[in-house]
Amino acid sequence: MVLLPACSPDLNLVEGVWVHVERSLANLAVVALDRLETLVRNRLERLQYRPEVLDGFIAGTGLALDDSTSP
Repeated sequence: MVLLPACSPDLNLVEGVWVHVERSLANLAVVALDRLETLVRNRLERLQYRPEVLDGFIAGTGLALDDSTSP
């Protein structure tokens, strides 16, 4: 178990994912909210098929993932 500070966005993997998605949408002008939702879902689905990008987000936190299970 690793205790993290109460607020640590640099250690939060999700922050990196959202920054990546936001950057891909930065220069788009969306007319309707449902279109924006579709674009965000599309970007997130694309990330599912790019494990090297997701691994980069994990590496960016500086935390190591251990595959062993502990009781």
